[in-house]
Amino acid sequence: MSVEVEGVQAPVLHTPTEAAEWCHISVGTLNHLRLHGRFAPAVRIGKRCFWMPKDLLDWLEANKEST
Repeated sequence: MSVEVEGVQAPVLHTPTEAAEWCHISVGTLNHLRLHGRFAPAVRIGKRCFWMPKDLLDWLEANKEST
C-alpha cells in the first residue's frame, strides 16, 4: 500500500521477507544473492534493505532462461 502526501505518492518498499516471497525464493537465498551482487538492487534506509517491485520484476525478467 502506498501513501500520498501533498500529491506525491510514496513508493512501495518490500522487506527482505516480502521480496523473497514475491520472487518465490527463501530469505537465505535472497541474502546470498544480494551479498554476491546477483540480486535486485536494494534501497538502504539505515541498516535495513528494502526492494521496489519494479526492481524485483526487472531482476526476474533478467533471469529468464533463453529458449
